[in-house]
Amino acid sequence: MDLARLSTDALASFAVFADHLNFTRAAEELHLSQPALHVKVQKLAETLGRPLYRREGRRLTLTLEGEAVARFARELDARVGSFLAELRGTVPDRPVVLAAGEGAYLYLLGDVVRDATTRLRLINGDHTQMLTAVRTGRADLGVGVLDVLPDDLGTVPLASYPQTLVLPDGHALASRSTLTLADLAGTPLVVPPPQRPHRIALERALRAAGVEWSVAVEAGGWPVMLHFVALGVGLAVVNGCVRPPAGLIQREIIDLPPVPYHAVHLPGRDGDPRVAGLLSAIQIRLSAQ
Repeated sequence: MDLARLSTDALASFAVFADHLNFTRAAEELHLSQPALHVKVQKLAETLGRPLYRREGRRLTLTLEGEAVARFARELDARVGSFLAELRGTVPDRPVVLAAGEGAYLYLLGDVVRDATTRLRLINGDHTQMLTAVRTGRADLGVGVLDVLPDDLGTVPLASYPQTLVLPDGHALASRSTLTLADLAGTPLVVPPPQRPHRIALERALRAAGVEWSVAVEAGGWPVMLHFVALGVGLAVVNGCVRPPAGLIQREIIDLPPVPYHAVHLPGRDGDPRVAGLLSAIQIRLSAQ
């Protein structure tokens, strides 16, 4: 492989493609035609001799090599920016990038984002998108639920919450201080779509406990799940950090495992004082909850 053939323009274009994993949206951001961007990415892959992405159904995902190339492209861009700032005698103005899911932003990180003393850029995505953003260098720090710790990233435990049943305050189970899975027998449940990790884990636990239940409605995201509970459609199992609105209460389900939230970062990325400061602010805020 001739490293001299690696174009910084092609690397920068691939980093944008890695952000979107969609040629149309990436081409629009780069002000290129979709075929032109496709050719750039294909030539980069040919130069490196490795596939950089693959198609999984209707989605595109990065290969391990693609993640490494995107990470390299962003690190190169950051180094060039730091070098130019040093020449000009200025301070690099790159924001700290935080990636997390909707639930984390709603129920854990809101105060941290509001009170941040450094400039932040936020990425909102699901568990897989959060990890990809960190692995490719797009995000400095990610926050999410990790049942299995990735061996290629630095991980920091943040907090652990019980799993709870959310129900109307006048429901028959509301008089109980805690519940078990057996108490959910015959209950219509508001659940996430089938491939979501929370749905998969809940179905597995209910099956293992021999509990018969039914799907009241499938809903993506805690707020809409709580909305359906408030409408009387069914009950919902949510993480204990989720705060139900007036008229709803939550009860811990003692035979479901607690939900562990972690921060993740590339090895060494926490050496950046701004990233370390953001991580510390998150730890302090969550320890006070």
